[in-house]
Amino acid sequence: MSEKKKESVLAGFKAFLMRGNVVDLAVAVVIGAAFTNIVNSLVKGIIGPLIGAFGTKSLDGYTSCLKGPCSIDPKSGEPVGVNILWGAVLNAALTFLITAAVVYFLMVLPMAKYLAKVEARRKAKEGVHETLEVTELEVLKEIRDNLVAQRTGSNGGPDVANGHEGTGQHRGGSAG
Repeated sequence: MSEKKKESVLAGFKAFLMRGNVVDLAVAVVIGAAFTNIVNSLVKGIIGPLIGAFGTKSLDGYTSCLKGPCSIDPKSGEPVGVNILWGAVLNAALTFLITAAVVYFLMVLPMAKYLAKVEARRKAKEGVHETLEVTELEVLKEIRDNLVAQRTGSNGGPDVANGHEGTGQHRGGSAG
C-alpha cells in the first residue's frame, strides 16, 4: 500500500508541476529577476548620477547623523555613531517606482487594451445574437397576438381569406 501511496504522491506532485500556473509563475520569477537587474543598472547608471549631480555621485552617499559623531573609525573601519542611510532608501524607492512604471506601461496597459478589444468583439457578437433573439421573440408575440385576435375577432371564425386557419390552441389568455 505504501508503494501505491508513493506513486499517487509523485503523480500528484508531477500534475502540480505541470499545471500551467506553476510553469507561468516560474517563468515570471526568472524574467522578473533578469528585469530587476536591468532596472537596477538603469537606476545606478543613469538616475543615480543625475540626482547625484546635485550632491554626491551616488544616492547611497546621502546620510544623516542621528547620534554623533558619525564617522568611520580609522583603526577598525567600523562606523561610529548612528547614521541614517536615507540615500539607500531613496535608491530602493526609485528602483521600485521605475520597475512599476515599466511593468505598467510596457506590460499591463497594452495587455489591458488588448483584452478590452477582445471583450468588445465578444460583446458585439453576443449583442447581435441578443438582438436577433429579441426580434424573434417580438415576432412570435405578434403572431400570438394575431392568432388571439383572429379567434376572438369580429367575424368569429378563422381568417381563411388571408390563408390562416385557427387551431384553437394558444398560450396565455382564455380560450373563446
